[in-house]
Amino acid sequence: MHMNYRLVPALQVDLWQPSSPFHIVEGMVTDVRVSQNTSRSLLPYLQQIEATILFLYLQIQGWMHHLNKTHSDLIHMFSVGKSYEGRPLFVLKIKSLYCQRLCDCLSVSPYLIGKLFLLWKLPFLTDPAMKKMLTQLYFYIMPVFNVDGYQFSWTNDRFWRKTRSKNTRFRCHGVDANRNWKVKWYEGASFHPCDDTYCGPFPESEPEVKAVAHFLRRHRKQIKAYLSFHAYAQMLLYPYSYKYATIPNFNCVVTAYNAVNALQSAYGVRYRYGPASSTLYVSSGSSMDWAYKNGIPYAFAFELRDTGHFGFLLPETLIKPTCTETMLAVKNITLHLLKKCH
Repeated sequence: MHMNYRLVPALQVDLWQPSSPFHIVEGMVTDVRVSQNTSRSLLPYLQQIEATILFLYLQIQGWMHHLNKTHSDLIHMFSVGKSYEGRPLFVLKIKSLYCQRLCDCLSVSPYLIGKLFLLWKLPFLTDPAMKKMLTQLYFYIMPVFNVDGYQFSWTNDRFWRKTRSKNTRFRCHGVDANRNWKVKWYEGASFHPCDDTYCGPFPESEPEVKAVAHFLRRHRKQIKAYLSFHAYAQMLLYPYSYKYATIPNFNCVVTAYNAVNALQSAYGVRYRYGPASSTLYVSSGSSMDWAYKNGIPYAFAFELRDTGHFGFLLPETLIKPTCTETMLAVKNITLHLLKKCH
């Protein structure tokens, strides 16, 4: 979001996807952050696996329209705005996941993107606690945040990570959308338009960020959590990214300890957890910090497998296990959230 989902009426949980083109693979959305300096020798390997795990934005959009049309009683599709190049920014609102037939229909989706909902099906059909939770919540899913950058990564540069806005002075394109949010936007980022971590000319300069921020601001009184998924590092992070400080509700958010233990229980994979600034690095203008500073009490960012051996080119065989274990962490966080510890 960036992959972001949101829990509503009594609670809302956001798993929005942040910036960059991202892989939509076997049940999980992961943010691709591949530097332009990454060796092009990796391209043949990437091209070999991308045919089975990557889909063009129009295919994703078509799948969303299909679900919205055939399961309108369970799913509502809407747009929160348009990208720089005029593409709609679609969101799916899952009205109820208590009904098993939703999971059944998704499991036989003709598009591999339907596998995204393995996140829901795997635990929800067999876990009473999760079924009960879903009777109290709404989820919002934004499969593609940086729609222009995603399309460009297919047609021109597979390693592209920024948006596609133009900078006529430097003849460079794009902004790092996860450094463009209005929270210490000017610190811990690059001011040069040609850099991968360029924060933009001003906060929310990117229409994608502005549209999602506007949507979140309108619903922030109901939203209780915001989760995003990236790659890679095997970390579960919480605010702050832009400074070394303890957040006020630390005793509630420290549930990350239990979440990484739950994740590890699946395959023994160890994740580090802690504030993003000291666990990963200091950065500014992130969606996680923005969500927290704007009153959303739970804000987390996952850095998924691995720790560098495969890096951004995680083998296809490791994708489903990554999804399965990550869902255990999401479940743990969500159930803790239901205890209303804010």
